[in-house]
Amino acid sequence: MVYREMQKVLRAYGEVLRLVRRLPEDSRPYYAKYARENFVNYREVDPGDSSAVEELLARTYKHSLWILNKYSVDESAAGKLKEICSA
Repeated sequence: MVYREMQKVLRAYGEVLRLVRRLPEDSRPYYAKYARENFVNYREVDPGDSSAVEELLARTYKHSLWILNKYSVDESAAGKLKEICSA
């Protein structure tokens, strides 16, 4: 179970970085750094605490949609992230 949760979080991080590539070129470094800092800041969350992990994944998806909308990127680009975060 813990391994599965860790894999889910790593997949979400990878997908967030893929979504960053869809942003305007001048904003990519900022959001890539922002994503990394956030994932690093929450690394102390117990992967065995599935409710905390699920909450962070839901927030990851919600924030990603907000940023995509800010830059007028189609929300459907986040389909894979939605699958990861809601699975």
